[in-house]
Amino acid sequence: MSDIDHTPTIAEAALAISSRELSAVELTESLLRRIEAWQPTLDAFITVTADHALAQASAADAEIAAGDYRGPLHGIPFGLKDIYATAGILTTAHSRILENNVPDEDCAPVERLYDAGAILLGKLSTHEFAHGGPAFDLPWPPARNPWNPSHFTGGSSSGSGAAVAAGLVLGAMGSDTGGSVRNPASLCGTVGFKPTYGLISRYGVIPNSYTFDTCGPLTWTVEDCALMLQALAGHDPRDAGSMNCTAPDYRDGLNGEIQGLRVGVVRHFWEDDLPANDEVKAAMESALTVLGNLGAELEEVRLRPMQDYCDVKIVIAESELFALHHQDFMTRPEGFCADFLGRSLPAVLFSGSDYVHAQRERRTMVNEMEKVFERFDVLVTPSQYGPAPSMNGFNTVSYFWKNPTIATPFNVSGGPAISVCMGFSESGLPLGLQIAGRPFDDGRVLQVAHAYEQATPWRDRRPALEIAQAVEIPTATSVRAESGEPSDPDIVDEVRAAVALHGLSLSDEHLAFIDAAAPFAKARAERLRTMRPYGADLSSTFRF
Repeated sequence: MSDIDHTPTIAEAALAISSRELSAVELTESLLRRIEAWQPTLDAFITVTADHALAQASAADAEIAAGDYRGPLHGIPFGLKDIYATAGILTTAHSRILENNVPDEDCAPVERLYDAGAILLGKLSTHEFAHGGPAFDLPWPPARNPWNPSHFTGGSSSGSGAAVAAGLVLGAMGSDTGGSVRNPASLCGTVGFKPTYGLISRYGVIPNSYTFDTCGPLTWTVEDCALMLQALAGHDPRDAGSMNCTAPDYRDGLNGEIQGLRVGVVRHFWEDDLPANDEVKAAMESALTVLGNLGAELEEVRLRPMQDYCDVKIVIAESELFALHHQDFMTRPEGFCADFLGRSLPAVLFSGSDYVHAQRERRTMVNEMEKVFERFDVLVTPSQYGPAPSMNGFNTVSYFWKNPTIATPFNVSGGPAISVCMGFSESGLPLGLQIAGRPFDDGRVLQVAHAYEQATPWRDRRPALEIAQAVEIPTATSVRAESGEPSDPDIVDEVRAAVALHGLSLSDEHLAFIDAAAPFAKARAERLRTMRPYGADLSSTFRF
C-alpha cells in the first residue's frame, strides 16, 4: 500500500489483516510515515505514540498469527481526542492547565478499544477542555482543515476531524457536547457520530458538561463508524450516566435499504431560524432527492425554534463548565486561552434558578421530541450552515454567544445524530448532512446514513494534501472579545458584582470578555424564566 496516496477504511484494513494480506505493523508504519509528513501542515496531533503503537501492532500480529483474532478492530490504528485519559501517556485537554498531566489509568473507551485490539497512534488536538476555538494562545496550535489549512476544522474534536480526513488514522474518538463530533465531521468531510447519551461510558474522560457530554467516533465511512461503536457501546457502572442496555449488531443493519422509512425534514432550522448559505440549501435539496429515490417517505416537520434548544444547552453546559473550573478561575485565570474564557466566564451571570429553569425546560423538550419520533424514524437537517470558515477573524461572541447552532437540539434531546458528507462547495470544502434518531435507535440512524453514503459519490474524494502545503497559515496571537460601544452601565455593574460574588479577581481584558457576552447571556437566561405550576414537570432529572 502507498504511504500517501491511499488510506484504507477500517473495514478494508480489517479484511486484509484478518486474511494476513496486510500486517498491523505494515499498516502502522505506513500511517506513522504519513503523520510525519503532514503533521507540520495540519497540527492534528499533540502527542504521537509511535513506539507504543508499534509495540501494540507487533503484539496484534503475533496474536492473529496464533489464531487469536479479536474482530474487525484488531490491528487497526486510531487516534484519541486529547481528553481521553491514557495510562502513562500525556493527556492535556489542549490546555496549559494540564500540559504535564500523565494519568495512571486508561479511561473506559480506551479500555474497550484496547480490548478490541486497536492500536493507539497518538493524542489529537482539540480546543481547550473540549470547548471553543480555534485559539492561537495555547501551548499547541489548533488543528488545520486538510481541505484548506487556512480554514477552520470545526470544534472541538478538531484534530480528530483533520486526522481522519487526511488519512493519518483510520478512526478517531471525539466528544460531542453541543456538536463537537458532528461539526468537525461536517467541515472536514468525514463521518461523525454522536450516539445516544449514555451508550458509551465517559469514565476517565475529562468532562465539559455532565449533562451533555457524549463520546463518539469519527471515521471515513458509516460502516467504519458502526464497527467502532460496536466495540465502544455498553454499560459501565463507573459512569453514573451509563445506560444499562444491550447493544445490537450495528453493522448488520447496513444493507442500503430504507424503503418506507419516515424521514422528518426540519426545514425551518436552515431556512428560517438561521438561514444556511445557498450551497448548503442546494446540497440539502439534492440529499432529500436521494433519500426519496431510495424509497424513504419525506415529510416536513416543525420543532421548537432552534434558539430554544440552544438557550437550554448553553445555560446548563456553561454553568457546569464554570463549576468544573471555578478553582482555577479564582487562582490562575491567565492559564486559560482567551476564547475559553470568553465562553466560560460569562456563566457568572447565570443563577441557580436559571440552571433549574433550563433543566426543567430540557425535560419538556425531551418529552416533546419523544412525540415527534412517534411519527418519524429519523429527522434530517444540514450539519452546518456553510463550509468551513476561515480561521482569520474568528470571534467568540459572534461564533458562540449570538447565534444558535443546528447540532445542539439533538444534544438536548439526547438521541443519536450523525454527520455525513453531502457534497462540496464551489471552493472545494465539504458540506454535511445531519441525520438524527430516537434514543437507542442508533442502528436506524446508521442505516439511513449508510444508504445515503452508498448512493452518493462523496467517499471517492480525499483532500489534496500536496496542495495544502502551500497554503499560508494564520498567525493570530489570541482571540479577543468583540469591540464596540461600551456596555450598558447597569450591565457593567452587574458583571462586576457577579465576579466578586464568585470570588474572582480578573484583569480588565478578562472582564471585557464577560461585558461583551453579557447581553446575549442574559437574554438566554431571561427566555427560560417561565413560572410553572408547583406540580408540573415533577422530574427535572435526565431520563429517556
